[in-house]
Amino acid sequence: MRAHRTPIAVLVSGGLDSAVLLHRLLTRGHSIRPLYMRCGLSWEAVELYWLKRFLHVVRTPRLAPLVILDLPLASIYGKHWSMTGRQVPGARSADRAVYLPGRNALLLTDAAVAAAQRNISTLAIGTLRSNPFSDASPRFFHLMERTLREALKRPIRILSPLRRLSKTALVRSASRLPLRLTFSCLQPQGRRHCGRCNKCAERQRAFRSAGVFDPTTYVASRFTLHASHSP
Repeated sequence: MRAHRTPIAVLVSGGLDSAVLLHRLLTRGHSIRPLYMRCGLSWEAVELYWLKRFLHVVRTPRLAPLVILDLPLASIYGKHWSMTGRQVPGARSADRAVYLPGRNALLLTDAAVAAAQRNISTLAIGTLRSNPFSDASPRFFHLMERTLREALKRPIRILSPLRRLSKTALVRSASRLPLRLTFSCLQPQGRRHCGRCNKCAERQRAFRSAGVFDPTTYVASRFTLHASHSP
């Protein structure tokens, strides 16, 4: 494998998807610049804590320091649950309940500008097959590429290498990674997963379906949620 392939700016959140994406690209020889967008969402302080721990553990000479970009959404989202941390979608809610309006368009625009300033033309985002939102589709990413190329007057590529994987397949493929250091919760309790929100339930189901031990500490009992989602 050739060392130091195309440098890639990876949008990272600290969750399972972006953590696995970053590690995959590292193992394939790419130089990686992780980008985190700080939008003012209620869980970000905890998310960043775990993201920094994960990056420390998987560090290599090809992993550049984390860049944190401020993209405040309070004036746009107002009293949305993602900003207040109140009435977050629960374990039994549909996936569409966690939609954050226009978020991928905003994230990719800021990421592309930041990457271009660092002479990076390739972005990567950890979208999975199960993502139901229109701003996570191949068509959307293609249109964003065209728009960003025109805006920045340089070639821009948006990669979504995980888009054919389910969350279960993702967990199974990454069982040797320090997944205990990833974070996927909408209403953290201290630095722990609440165990009751939509994202905690999704995470628990993925580990259970993959047959992989779940190293996550949840405040609520995992077994209660698992039972409620049994076939």
